[in-house]
Amino acid sequence: MKIPRIVIAGVTSGVGKTSITCSIIYALQKRGLSVQPFKVGPDYIDPGYLSSISKNQTYNLDAWLMGKNQLFNSFTSNSKSNVSVIEGVMGYYDGFGGDSNYASTHHVASLTESPVLLVLDASKTSRSIAATALGFLKFHKNSRIAGIILNKIGSKKHELLCKNALEKIKIPIVGIIPKNPSLNMPSRHLGLVSTLESKTLKTKIEKISKIMSEYFDIDQIIKIAKNSSELKKKLKPANKKIKTTIAVALDTSFNFYYQDNLEALRREGANLKFFSPVKDKRIPKCDGLYIGGGFPEILGDPLEKNQIMKKLIKKLSEDNLPIYAECGGLMYLTKSILSENKKFKMIGLFDAETKMTKKMRLNYTKGKIITKNLISEKLHAFQGHEFHYSELDSVSSDSKFAYSLEIGEGIKGHQDGLIQDNTLASYGHLYFDSSNYAEIFVKNCINHSKR
Repeated sequence: MKIPRIVIAGVTSGVGKTSITCSIIYALQKRGLSVQPFKVGPDYIDPGYLSSISKNQTYNLDAWLMGKNQLFNSFTSNSKSNVSVIEGVMGYYDGFGGDSNYASTHHVASLTESPVLLVLDASKTSRSIAATALGFLKFHKNSRIAGIILNKIGSKKHELLCKNALEKIKIPIVGIIPKNPSLNMPSRHLGLVSTLESKTLKTKIEKISKIMSEYFDIDQIIKIAKNSSELKKKLKPANKKIKTTIAVALDTSFNFYYQDNLEALRREGANLKFFSPVKDKRIPKCDGLYIGGGFPEILGDPLEKNQIMKKLIKKLSEDNLPIYAECGGLMYLTKSILSENKKFKMIGLFDAETKMTKKMRLNYTKGKIITKNLISEKLHAFQGHEFHYSELDSVSSDSKFAYSLEIGEGIKGHQDGLIQDNTLASYGHLYFDSSNYAEIFVKNCINHSKR
């Protein structure tokens, strides 16, 4: 089946991939084309920008988390629009392990057989930009680079110097964007600020996308996208009959979810009902609870003050309700979060305290499930991802862990996945379809409803 598609890649992080991808999506839609966005890597924040512009849910494409076959199947089954646009991650050839291409943007472009538009930051160079472009073209025997986008051009003279230098490479320049500080988007840690945190941010994204969209040769981009090879498209399996309800925490504090994970739960027969631990005073009637990642330290004060919500969740756990939490969700379940010399009292389900640090833990993870739990009935190897600026302090010595890590830091001594009653909480994020995690989680929720 023909799936018109393109990958937006950068020579490094911070070259403007997200704003450029949003702008191309905007320009394609102005031509009357529907766009399905994807994001390379385990990123949770950039997909919000792409979804905001495209009005379609963004799916992650990560070879480490998903495996090659599942990545390909997710891409083809979710490519239902006129054009699929994939935003890359980091530098084009940056993969897992430093010297590896595995899980890089180039790896994903190769797995999906997609043409690539390479974004170059021209702000501190002119003629030398051709050497950079040539290096990326020649570095791999099949670079898949089909077009070049020049970002942060300083003047018409600067533009001419760059264009003249790139003529010998014979790769079309499909975008020339002038340097303009007002086109920058706010960032935090390694990425952008979540679109759920500010209504004005969504307005700014649209404004930036509208301005930048004028600087692309959109006819050439459409031509490149339509020139993609045919792929064997896999259909998504049908959802099972709804048999249970899972409440999902979703607000400005908890919003890190892979779209495929939510759909996996629905496919296995779960009805998902969303609620806000920040604002709500009750939890939807449910047979299970899913608290994803986010930045609970940013909204520590309102989370602390919502005593009703904290007591409800603790009571549900004590009643053995299946509860699965990741990263920010784990932090919320501890006794407190210490951030910038302020301590916010949290649920206290786990006998540990969360402390924000300046050290970033950003890793792909690999390990073994060593204890049967609410998402796994078998002891087996797994691969996942962790990204946090916090650590757990004063973890009880008799704590029970579900995971032993070979790669990654986890909670304590390369262990992760705290277990309490029928609750499982970890720093690590899992991709549900890399195993039968969704099936087992839903099964446990169904069993709980029968008690």
